Amino acid sequence: MKRSATTLFIILATLCFLLELEAKTFDPYKVLGVDKTASQREIQKAFHKLSLQYHPDKNKAKGAQEKFSQINNAYEILSDEEKRKNYDLYGDEKGNPGFQTGYPGGQGGPGYSGFNFRPGEQWGSGDQGGDQGGAKSFSFSFGGGDSNSFGFGLDDLFGSFFGGNSFGSKSGSSFGNSFRSQSGSKSSPKSLKAINSNVYQKEIVDEGMTWLLLSYLPSLRGIQHFESIIGEVSSTLQGALKVGSINCEKEVSLCKELGVYSRKVPRLFVYSYKENEKGSLVEYGGDLSVKDLKAFCQQHLPRFSKRIDLNQLDQFSTTGKLPRVLLLSTKKNTPVIWRVLSGLYRKRITFSDVEVPDVYDSRVKKLGVDALPAIVGWLPNGEKLILKTGVSVKDMKSGVQDLSNILDSFEKVSKKETSSQSKKEQADSEDGHIQLLSRSNFEALCGEKTPVCIIGAFRSSKAREKLESLLSLVSQMSLSRKPNPGGSSRDSISYALLDSAKQQTFLNTFDKTGYKSSDKLLIAYKPRKGKFTVFTGEMTIEEVENFISSILSGDIPFRETQKKPVLK
Repeated sequence: MKRSATTLFIILATLCFLLELEAKTFDPYKVLGVDKTASQREIQKAFHKLSLQYHPDKNKAKGAQEKFSQINNAYEILSDEEKRKNYDLYGDEKGNPGFQTGYPGGQGGPGYSGFNFRPGEQWGSGDQGGDQGGAKSFSFSFGGGDSNSFGFGLDDLFGSFFGGNSFGSKSGSSFGNSFRSQSGSKSSPKSLKAINSNVYQKEIVDEGMTWLLLSYLPSLRGIQHFESIIGEVSSTLQGALKVGSINCEKEVSLCKELGVYSRKVPRLFVYSYKENEKGSLVEYGGDLSVKDLKAFCQQHLPRFSKRIDLNQLDQFSTTGKLPRVLLLSTKKNTPVIWRVLSGLYRKRITFSDVEVPDVYDSRVKKLGVDALPAIVGWLPNGEKLILKTGVSVKDMKSGVQDLSNILDSFEKVSKKETSSQSKKEQADSEDGHIQLLSRSNFEALCGEKTPVCIIGAFRSSKAREKLESLLSLVSQMSLSRKPNPGGSSRDSISYALLDSAKQQTFLNTFDKTGYKSSDKLLIAYKPRKGKFTVFTGEMTIEEVENFISSILSGDIPFRETQKKPVLK
């Protein structure tokens, strides 16, 4: 029995020596090849480089797996401020001094958690007396039982000593199975925003920003390698991309709902706006490299800016109720920063962009642009504003912020102008005045809810006064009344004025000549059917009244428009 105990002690003493030797030789700084004063950025870059070099999927050389495990162990320590501080102070990331010998009574020093063995004693002996036979007590610690304290996997080491048999147990499992190598230990990304159902719905879904998401189980291998790659990509696309992680062990229902559950390896997804306006998750299946993942993320940035042809520049204007911005640049493709902004403002501002040869092009000069790149804006009422020329940005993040400030100011002007215009139109309507047709009131006056819209088109101030007077009188007669929003009268008519000189494109929709020879005329337009008829006769109250009466009785034929009329 004594011989057995002595043999066991020799084995354990040898094991202790090897473990202490390993603990002394494992230096995370040396493993990653960085100085003790290295910044987190330098540590991350070193980890990324070595992870790619020794990753088991790419490096089949003998010892690559063990090296990869050490690299992960080192990064686990140095990427955590508390663990790094503890290692620098104690040589152990938990704050334990590691292997201790020679303490009184055989006890370890601060943080000690281990066993004492004395030569000549039996395993599990109840004798707790002092030293026997002059033998000194010998203590060693497993660092509080943490598998990471040694910085390497113990499975192989204990297996080689004990042949894979159970130690102090009848379970048949190896003692070393209670220790894991770092690459298989439970961990979670530290620098990635944790995503749950609430965050996903409020900050990601349909918010216009592209997200790169990592789904994982804490027990999976290689999470730190994924985190390192994601960190590199997000730093190069800062301002254009947000990153987050979903722990599928905690967020089981969310992972299953989204179809991102990770069973064998972590998975990467991009919340993309490439296919349609509504975002969706697209899984990344390429090589786990910064270059490839960055290209994938750029491909899936928002695409809400409409590319227009340079020849259409002189006809460009805004439509609908939203203000519009146009980027003029020499780029063949829509710039990344403009794509990012188009996503962030997609429900507030309409985005377009155009490639121009240079600032001296006549079409560019006509817009009043004197330097490229330039941003021109149009308010809903058609007013044009030069928002910025000679645009210059230092980086993506600051560029997005600077241009956002410009767009925010433009949006405020637009809202103020729209509010003022609406109040004026309401006052004119209440006073019986005929409104000038504009983009902001087109839907109300000549939209599809209006059966017939009578448009008085003029080319001079005298013609405007004449038409306004006639239409004001006719609109008060019982034969025609303005649309009742709550009714369904088929003979409801709305009235509006149109400046022919400014709206030539609008008039060309009805006739190729645009009625350029007419100083004043009346257009009866049926928005629902896309049909119209024109009166160019003598503008007297009797003639205008007969024209409208004939429309209501169906005595005047209508013809189809060439396309839907749009105001500049």
